[in-house]
Amino acid sequence: MLRPLLAAVILAACATPVLAADMPAFTPQTLVLTNIPKATGPAVSLFNGKDLDAWDAWLGYADPAETYKPDHGPSLGVGGKGDIFDVREIDGRPAIFISGKTWGSLVHKGDYSNYHLRLQYKWSGKRHAPRLNEPENNGLLYHSHGKPGAVWGTWSRSVEFEIMTGSVGMAVPVGNGVVVKSAVAKDESLIAPKLRYMHGAPEGAAIGNTANWNIENNFNADKPVGEWNTLDLYVVGDRAIHVVNGVPVAEVWGLCDPEPTGTCAPLTHGSIQLQSEGAETWFRDITLEPISHLPKIEVKK
Repeated sequence: MLRPLLAAVILAACATPVLAADMPAFTPQTLVLTNIPKATGPAVSLFNGKDLDAWDAWLGYADPAETYKPDHGPSLGVGGKGDIFDVREIDGRPAIFISGKTWGSLVHKGDYSNYHLRLQYKWSGKRHAPRLNEPENNGLLYHSHGKPGAVWGTWSRSVEFEIMTGSVGMAVPVGNGVVVKSAVAKDESLIAPKLRYMHGAPEGAAIGNTANWNIENNFNADKPVGEWNTLDLYVVGDRAIHVVNGVPVAEVWGLCDPEPTGTCAPLTHGSIQLQSEGAETWFRDITLEPISHLPKIEVKK
């Protein structure tokens, strides 16, 4: 963890604060995706439909309630395949099964940049403590890097394409001081920091482990529990676009991770990471193809 003074210097240099007086109130938009890039090379399948040999599994704490507490013992570490993480058949096809009972991460061994990632996921409806009464929760984490379990003993440092009922596509910097910039507006219906992506709004930032910890999606485009959802993640350099069931819901840029030198190193590549965070989740059809540019988001009149 960064020393407080150093962290303050880095965040001041890397983040773009939005003053309340300059922040517009969120107004609903109908967003569409245009100028969709064509693949510049062959697609790669991150899931072979047989096993998890291409993935590394890491478990957090035996009691997930310990995750955010300042004082706790060591995390469980390497493990969880065949139990928390497995390959099982559903709807007549193999898929990655993540139980959610123990929090942790399934990290693909590849390192990727400039790509279009597509996958499908759905919830079983089963949730575990301490999120028995909370929305189903998981996450597609990209630009994952560094030591496993570096973040709260459970996840690798990264940027999150949130997969949580009602908030799919929300942008979350995962790791102390990780910066995610976007166009933000204030939405009083949200919990703090009340930031929601609004196309054309002023630039703002979410910063890992601070009060500005997330930027909510523009629109909830996820389907009901029990139905398959399709996610598209477009990444070029330190920019990305989050798409849920064909609807663009967030655009982020300036992705970076603070360094001891006082600079914030751009995040432009890394591994793909799937979370286990309290809900049974199924993933399938995880494919990645190289691209040279991002699509565009436009507001439908």
